[in-house]
Amino acid sequence: MTARYGHPLHSLEERVALSRLRPARGAALTALAVCAALAPAANASAEPVQSGAPRIHDVQGTTRTSPYAGETVADLPGVVTAVNAFGSARGFWFQDPEPDRDPRTSEALFVFTGSRTPDVRPGDDVRVTGTVSEYRPGGSDSGNQTITQLADAEWTVRSSGNEVPAAVELDERSVPRTLAPGRGGDLSDRTLAPKRYALDFWAAHEHMVLAVHDARVVGATDDYNALWVTTEPRRNAAERGGTVYGSYRDANTGRLKVESLIPFSERPFPEADVGDELAGRTEGPLYYSQYGGYLLKATELGRHVDNGLRRETTAEQRDWELSVATYNVENLSPRNGQAKFDRLAAGIVDDLRSPDIVSLEEIQDSSGPADDGTTAADETLDRLVAAIKDAGGPAYQWREIAPQDKADGGQPGGNIRNAFLFDPERTTFVDAPGGDATTPVAVTEDADGRAALSVSPGRIEPRDEAWTDSRKPLVGQFEFEGRDVFVVTNHFNSKGGDEPLHGVNQPPRRSSEEQRHAQAELVRAFTDELTAVDRDANVLVVGDLNDFWFSETLETLTGRRGLHNPMTELPRDERYGYVYDGNAQSLDHMLVGRALADRVDYDIVHVNAEFHDQVSDHDPQVVRFRPLSGDNRTDRQEDRRYHRGR
Repeated sequence: MTARYGHPLHSLEERVALSRLRPARGAALTALAVCAALAPAANASAEPVQSGAPRIHDVQGTTRTSPYAGETVADLPGVVTAVNAFGSARGFWFQDPEPDRDPRTSEALFVFTGSRTPDVRPGDDVRVTGTVSEYRPGGSDSGNQTITQLADAEWTVRSSGNEVPAAVELDERSVPRTLAPGRGGDLSDRTLAPKRYALDFWAAHEHMVLAVHDARVVGATDDYNALWVTTEPRRNAAERGGTVYGSYRDANTGRLKVESLIPFSERPFPEADVGDELAGRTEGPLYYSQYGGYLLKATELGRHVDNGLRRETTAEQRDWELSVATYNVENLSPRNGQAKFDRLAAGIVDDLRSPDIVSLEEIQDSSGPADDGTTAADETLDRLVAAIKDAGGPAYQWREIAPQDKADGGQPGGNIRNAFLFDPERTTFVDAPGGDATTPVAVTEDADGRAALSVSPGRIEPRDEAWTDSRKPLVGQFEFEGRDVFVVTNHFNSKGGDEPLHGVNQPPRRSSEEQRHAQAELVRAFTDELTAVDRDANVLVVGDLNDFWFSETLETLTGRRGLHNPMTELPRDERYGYVYDGNAQSLDHMLVGRALADRVDYDIVHVNAEFHDQVSDHDPQVVRFRPLSGDNRTDRQEDRRYHRGR
């Protein structure tokens, strides 16, 4: 039986198609063997393997690149362990039941058959002939590792019903804690050291059957029927069940993505949240994807245990406190269904307790992703404000500045921008006309010598090249009980273009940082101007800074007596509001002027990132504080009265 096909296309479209295979909720959960519905494979005789002929471990070799790449190998023996029976990257895995004793060499391969389901079953004893290829998911410039596989293959089934090679059992001691050599560069041809480096451990087990037991979920089920577990449940454990990413030196190497090869009609993929569990055994071959790196393609899936993760609600602000929130609402536009507006509104009212000011990121124009020249976002913001009022919240007003068409990055045609909502019953927006897409805001002094803005709302240096194809910061001046408050809402350059943690180049190059560093310098210069005029200015820098609390970006904003980051006062297991590839991390921040450091009550409100049914991929955050009056005696009295001198 012969199959000749090209290389797989792991496209976004394919993943969407796979997600549609999920059955309706309530379908029976069974654990039938994968591919039981496939046509029976014919038994056939074959010549035994010739002495000296290559085996799978010879083809895999001791590096990531096969010594046989580009060559045809004949009659490789093995037992089929799993079949990928749907999608455009179908094929089967087979593993040599007679391994060598070299821990660097994998004993399994994947046979790629394109869009055709191969006529084999787990347990088939096969002899396979095919061309060895090194396929790099995402393309040559992706920075991903390659998969050694066979294409244009022919195979013969010698017998069926054989025992599948035993799985490699994973526990908390299996995977090395060091990700890769510190100055490894391109790892492709570097000899594997699976006992020293995690990426080498995974590469040395490429395509082999692995198993995890009672695995804790650290990345919720996504829209493409995948989730993340950890083999190291006690390492950097978050307070709510996840795994916290707190240093470039510690990638949490026990994270492992899980997808399923079991037809969803037989075993629906679990809708799991962070902290849930796949109880019992989860087993399957180890594969690699551009979307997260190494993953286990489950032929056996543990029982989903819902550990009852609940969404959080922040404390209600007191009369004397100003409450400010930041919320990335993930490409919100009128093209979204009403359900998204209603869920966001309910979260703002119930979970955030109707903050006095809400800084919003990823507000799209009124036509959404349609590239029709629209830049105004009045329909988007009016619809959100109406939904909040319908949910029992305040009659918010809003302020924003429309960007130039296609100048601020984000989803093509969407013209995302930052915006403010504010409750006019609690705070006043100080309007200063003249702000537009290209006019820079400047710090001025009012008649009393206090800091003020030349335009409000305004944008920080919008013509500077640091903001090329990126969202410009929006600055607004507010008044609360006669005290001025300046809020800078941000959405810094994304991490798109950075090399992945799991990639072939180590350490990965973070090319997107350069632009964020320049953006941080401009925002820092602006806040320094404010505090130069008024040392005790009530200034906040908030939003999606797209970088971590320990990054150079944040150091630029907070170092050298700069802004204060209240996140750093939280325990390390609480410093996150976003989950990516199973790592709970910090992209959103609420920085405050150093004079406010002892006054703020800060809260990351976990309502999205850890849940499979999220309305945004970011958790919102809130600070509550009494703004400084500017009079030292009054402020000292208020510290004793409201903040107990902390």
